[in-house]
Amino acid sequence: MAGGHCGSFAAAAASSGEIVQLNVGGTRFSTSRQTLMWIPDSFFSSLLSGRISTLRDETGAIFIDRDPAAFAPILNFLRTKELDLRGVSISALRHEAEFYGITPLVRRLLLCEELERSSCGSVLFHGYLPPPGIPSRKITNTARSSVDARNGLNSTEGETRGSGTQPVLSGNGDETVRLGFPVDPRKVLIVAGHHNWIVAAYAHFAVCYRIKESSGWQQVFTSPYLDWTIERVALNAKVVGGPHGDKDKMVAVASESSIILWSVQDGGSGREIGVFSLGVPVDALFFIGNQLVATSHTGKVGVWNAVTQHWQVQDVVPITSYDTAGSFLLLGCNNGSIYYIDMQKFPLRMKDNDLLVTELYHDPSNDAITALSVYLTPKTSVSGNWIEIAYGTSSGAVRVIVQHPETVGSGPQLFQTFTVHRSPVTKIMLSEKHLVSVCADNNHVRTWTVTRFRGMISTQPGSTPLASFKILSLEETESHGSYSSGNDIGPFGERDDQQVFIQKVVPITNKLFVRLSSTGKR
Repeated sequence: MAGGHCGSFAAAAASSGEIVQLNVGGTRFSTSRQTLMWIPDSFFSSLLSGRISTLRDETGAIFIDRDPAAFAPILNFLRTKELDLRGVSISALRHEAEFYGITPLVRRLLLCEELERSSCGSVLFHGYLPPPGIPSRKITNTARSSVDARNGLNSTEGETRGSGTQPVLSGNGDETVRLGFPVDPRKVLIVAGHHNWIVAAYAHFAVCYRIKESSGWQQVFTSPYLDWTIERVALNAKVVGGPHGDKDKMVAVASESSIILWSVQDGGSGREIGVFSLGVPVDALFFIGNQLVATSHTGKVGVWNAVTQHWQVQDVVPITSYDTAGSFLLLGCNNGSIYYIDMQKFPLRMKDNDLLVTELYHDPSNDAITALSVYLTPKTSVSGNWIEIAYGTSSGAVRVIVQHPETVGSGPQLFQTFTVHRSPVTKIMLSEKHLVSVCADNNHVRTWTVTRFRGMISTQPGSTPLASFKILSLEETESHGSYSSGNDIGPFGERDDQQVFIQKVVPITNKLFVRLSSTGKR
């Protein structure tokens, strides 16, 4: 078969002249005897001198069963001594070059591999942080129980925090998760950043780093060793008016239903503020101002308030999505409603121990709100009722609702609906220039260009389709609770700038693809 460059290798020397016919895996090549013979002791010199017995095809060409795609660049190297690596796997090419005994080519390819494998950072690198030492276990029962008592946890929850013993967290399956999938203690599970700080969560401890222009990245704080596996992490590097002034930073980690919160001074000394329980597994952990917030899909919201130093848990409808905007927490729920809680009013409501949970909007189709994105226009600060919300539903609908000063008093108005997804919407992002939605069908992304007039989303035309692409990524099969939060695809970045998705195609890889969220460009 004479075909394109994609088969095995055959070389045939025409008995009369200098032209050699090669048939590589069904693909024909023609070259000269001189081209093949200039490297001594190669496969070809042995072949053409008769030292290797030959197998011929029906045209008399010598047949060798190798990959023709890899043979083409090797033949070009023999012809020109030049190497073109476009679209070629270096390791596969080196493997073939070793088979053919092309020593100069093997050396060059080894050099190329070394260059590719450089341990130094390329232009996209900002800093390398060496692995930290694993902290020793030094939590005592008595100290932990007094913390629990101070934070109003009941005694049984206080007693679940022994130092050497594995806590049995009231039969919530934590044990089986830990025993089922042991996590390498040195593996970074989650990285989160805020201002000039980042926190890296390992299986049993967290490490904070700070960057300064003058001194670069520095390790500032290492948490004690925890007996349970970290699944969520949150960082607040700009605590305003906290209990110890503005100097403190706050770091929190969660595992199953338990949360530990530390405050960290700029110098690096940290202290545990408390251990709190949400009573159900924590799905999301984040800060709104000085408040630490934990939410669970079961319909619970836990809030620790920096001013009152008080932890409280509030029951709401089962939560399917959330977003924050200023001091507001917005919850998308499975009953089709969007609720909001104003965290600034939070301390005033401590008497009746009830968070002010208010319904903002109800989906016309009663579908669960599976993704939520709030955009505060530049005018939001002037009049607080200037707000735009994009949300996605369990049926795949994408809707935009707006509340502008003209509509005040009547709540947000439905502005646009897109029914392009056929699977539940998993992510949504409304920014200054784009509306980006992702659905559960292999992270299928649809994007629109948003037109604005004087900062407000405009109706002429409101949104025009821009791109459709997929952010394919294979999940770890034995996925630990931290995997989803540590491998979120995004989009990341400021809402008034170009945002990006981070694509990690397979769980264990040395390649990440950074893709523009608006167009999918890699």
